[in-house]
Amino acid sequence: MKLNYKKTILVGFAFFLISLFWQAYDTLVPKILINKFGMNQTWSGLIMAADNVLALFLLPLFGTISDKTKTRMGKRTPFILIGTLCACFLFVGLSVVDNVRLSEVSTLSPKTETSASAMQEMWDSAKDEKVISVNGKKVTLSSVLSEEEFMQIHTFTDETQKEFTDEYTKYVVPARQHLAWQKTCQSPMTLIFFVAVLLMLLISMATFRSPAVALMPDVTLPPLRSKGNAVINLMGTAGGALVLLLGILMGTGKASNSMMSYLPFICVCAGLMLIALCVFMLTVKEPKWTKEREEGEETYGLTKHQTEEEKAEGKRALTKGEKISLLLILASVVCWFAGYNAVISKYSVYAEQVLSVDYNTTLMVATVAAIIAYLPIGFVASRFGRKKTILAGVIMLFTAFLLANFVKKGMSVMAMNGVFALAGVAWATINVNSYPMVVELARGSTVGKFTGYYYTASMAAQAATPLLSGLLMDVTGTMRVLFPYACFFVALAFVTMLFVKHGDSRPERKSGIELFDE
Repeated sequence: MKLNYKKTILVGFAFFLISLFWQAYDTLVPKILINKFGMNQTWSGLIMAADNVLALFLLPLFGTISDKTKTRMGKRTPFILIGTLCACFLFVGLSVVDNVRLSEVSTLSPKTETSASAMQEMWDSAKDEKVISVNGKKVTLSSVLSEEEFMQIHTFTDETQKEFTDEYTKYVVPARQHLAWQKTCQSPMTLIFFVAVLLMLLISMATFRSPAVALMPDVTLPPLRSKGNAVINLMGTAGGALVLLLGILMGTGKASNSMMSYLPFICVCAGLMLIALCVFMLTVKEPKWTKEREEGEETYGLTKHQTEEEKAEGKRALTKGEKISLLLILASVVCWFAGYNAVISKYSVYAEQVLSVDYNTTLMVATVAAIIAYLPIGFVASRFGRKKTILAGVIMLFTAFLLANFVKKGMSVMAMNGVFALAGVAWATINVNSYPMVVELARGSTVGKFTGYYYTASMAAQAATPLLSGLLMDVTGTMRVLFPYACFFVALAFVTMLFVKHGDSRPERKSGIELFDE
């Protein structure tokens, strides 16, 4: 019994384009909302939670619908095709609206011919307002800087960025955001249109996420699903890494480019999504591969515990113990996603305003570490079990977030890079094994439904955590509460996971020469 890596990689192109999108979305949209619309952390967190609120209802719905769908292309492929095409079109549309907003606030850009008049407007607007946060306290701009000093700070370039970055992020950025919010309140139509396009985009993505993820267990034998999920996550992480590399090349993480146009960047991302879709559609034979998996289950005796009626229906009722384990797994998913997504959804802003570093580089380190770890983790889980492997990953993630709390501005960039490398390996360890534990409890045609359960839990956490973490930052007046917040929820995940009794991998039966397969 061996995993067909070629098939799994081809199936993984669907997850590749999904992860590519979410990496771009999670890093760009908070910056647009905060820098160009002038929102605070709470309001931007509320909008960032919208995709997860929608997902609570849409992912289980479309997962169940895809279970019951019968077409010549299969159950999942039609959703992937239509959903991706709509998402690419709307993603580009979102960047067009962003460009419209950029034209409205173009004078707030650090690099503009009208910077002198723009800065005068910014100074006049913000000097008597409590918009500057110094050591967690709100103070007036005019009490910490003179008008001349304020103008001088704004004139920094890439060459002099190190000299002025601290003052720029501490004084100019809050003043600019204050003025941007004033403009938003005076003329909110662009924001309304931006959010409308955003919602349509999120709905498009939600229509095919569960079907795309459910396709892997559809074509993979149960004992091989941790290895299969490792390959799928490897493909997804490669998509995210590609976006981060593009971000480095196009300068999306530079403080001096915080008011740049994202249209070229998003167009490239949408083009890559379409290329991945073409590869998927031309190579994946869903009906044929699903039938081969069903025949494999019969050959290896993996369905003998089911009655003939249950085989016909493709499902089996869960025992009481299995139900408790399912709830505990889902509770663990909620907790570790609450911690991890809080960091991911806020780190692009945290890196800019607290550490004054390019977020793309740090996230790239985490992504590369995850890519290196995925396949070994699949083999580790096959040897030691999914539960033990997950618990080890949770401990590593807690350690990474705990250490990140002590990284300060001005420290060696390798400090945060090392911490995020550990976080990348930890998250890979958790992700490879958590989803297979859920679908291990599913049977036949209920894989889409159980996939929906998994994503309902993860999206519930991701819906709440940007808002809760943003609110905590606004109340405390500092972004440095981000990593303690993440540590708290990751620790809870360890506790709930300890009591899980079902969903672990079943050992593969080998004899003779099969013992040397691996």
